[in-house]
Amino acid sequence: MIKNLLQHIHNPTDLRLLDESQLPQLAQEVRDFIIGVVAVKEGHLGASLGVVELTVALHYVFNTPEDLLIWDVGHQAYGHKILTERRELFDTNRQLGGISGFPKRSESIYDAFGVGHSSTSISAALGMAIASNIKGEFEKQHIAVIGDASIASGMAFEGLNHAGVTDANLLVILNDNAIGIDPSVGALKNYLTAVKTGKNHRQNNMIKSLNFDYSGPIDGNDIFAVVKELKRLQKIKGPKFLHIITTKGKGLKQAEEDQVKYHAPGKFDASSGEIHLKSEENLPHKYQDVFGLTVLDLALKNKNIIGITPAMPSGSSLKFMMEALPERAFDVGIAEQHAVTLAAGMATQGMIVYCNIYSTFLQRAYDQLIHDVALQNLPVIFCLDRAGLVGEDGATHHGVFDLAYLICIPNMVIFSPLNEIDLQNILYTVQLGIDFPIAIRYPRGRGVTPNWKADYFGKYSIIEIGKASCLQEGTTIAVLSNGTIGKNVSAALDNLENPDTIAHYDFSFVKPLDEKALHYIFKTFKNIITIEDGTIIGGFGAAILDFGSRNQYVVPIEKLGIPDVFVEQGTVDELQQMCKIDVISLTNRLSILSK
Repeated sequence: MIKNLLQHIHNPTDLRLLDESQLPQLAQEVRDFIIGVVAVKEGHLGASLGVVELTVALHYVFNTPEDLLIWDVGHQAYGHKILTERRELFDTNRQLGGISGFPKRSESIYDAFGVGHSSTSISAALGMAIASNIKGEFEKQHIAVIGDASIASGMAFEGLNHAGVTDANLLVILNDNAIGIDPSVGALKNYLTAVKTGKNHRQNNMIKSLNFDYSGPIDGNDIFAVVKELKRLQKIKGPKFLHIITTKGKGLKQAEEDQVKYHAPGKFDASSGEIHLKSEENLPHKYQDVFGLTVLDLALKNKNIIGITPAMPSGSSLKFMMEALPERAFDVGIAEQHAVTLAAGMATQGMIVYCNIYSTFLQRAYDQLIHDVALQNLPVIFCLDRAGLVGEDGATHHGVFDLAYLICIPNMVIFSPLNEIDLQNILYTVQLGIDFPIAIRYPRGRGVTPNWKADYFGKYSIIEIGKASCLQEGTTIAVLSNGTIGKNVSAALDNLENPDTIAHYDFSFVKPLDEKALHYIFKTFKNIITIEDGTIIGGFGAAILDFGSRNQYVVPIEKLGIPDVFVEQGTVDELQQMCKIDVISLTNRLSILSK
């Protein structure tokens, strides 16, 4: 037996030189390699461990990159990256200047389509397959690997619906492990469970009814069974559907037993699987927990409060309310469009709905936001977690566009809390009664108040809608910040030898703006600086600039924020530094201006 097969596998061409009997050994080496690197460097673990055998089999059977392989979302693509000329770069995964945590077309010819959000793979692969037919490339294979959580999304069904009436050479592989980041939910999940347990009669098969050649379910962690079935399907033309059953976290006991925690566990011991726990004593709460605990507290006192999240109960901390009040808190699966219009429907009936969606995912429900909520002026409360720069997940997950895409919508109010206290207070304020939709955007990670729960939780104050506040008086320069990035401004001012010339205003409300405060600022100060953790194109700074122009003020305005580029992966500190909105950059800039 050859030791360390993986060391000799640089690309799928090398892989296809192996004897089929060697594939289990290679699969184990790939699994061990993923565990070894992620244990130290962090990343998405469980999803990639579950599809190691499928990954090896796909590249062994199909002629990638000529045959096109698409991984839905891409959390599970680590093995794919390792086998496609990126093994030696894999320890840079999700780091500044390193490889992306998701498949990315500009990174490798083996990444047929860039992903990061769910349920796009079938439509993309179908588009490629139809294009191949038009070009006369009838032997080319097009494979979409999609999970049971992602396939429940509307876009996936749109792709299936279209594919079933084509002769496209498309293979959809359903990686069924009954979990996304959190456990899968909904009627489709129940259907798939029935199929797996043999309770569904084979003639009553919804995939077959869509005109797919259905096969399975088979054991997706049995590499010989997968290779055999892929070779059979390789010879069949038209739309095909393979249902495989895998175990998320396969090969690491703890990851199999706690699939939610080991989706992205942080650093852990590669041999034992034990997570290296960070001391959280006296650390500030995460913003998501401030949201989750506050909404639960309010819901216990107000029977009309409802919580909704599209597949992120743990990530958003709506899980607290789901556990305590399951009849009033809903995980609707990966279905952002449905979540928004569901909330709108509930709001018409007098319910107070907190619709919690990651900023980057609300983009997927933009029409519903405009047409179903704002146009009807329904008081839906959008709680946008992961606003601003989110770090290592990179361009597909940064919440840097929300200010720009929300500010243009009539009736929409936009609020970015400066800290955890402001977050809990706005959550309290809006449930007292509003007649407009509101977006409350807050970042990933921890706040700045060590004793928030002990000292402030439940001690609510009403926030005046549209009101700005002066955090520091000054004479010649005014810095206007929006949201938690204001803490960088405060820290920079503390670093200055002569900060008295600089005033600092917190404009938590981007819409409506505090025009009374702005008139005073434009009449009083010689220079204005705006800072935000969103794109400077059409965001907070642009709104201030527009106000000045409309009122014919001639005060110079400098906008700081995210430049007109897609920001890649890195730590939040590294990315803020790159965008010149970190404490050091602000200190240097303000020091120059204050002289």
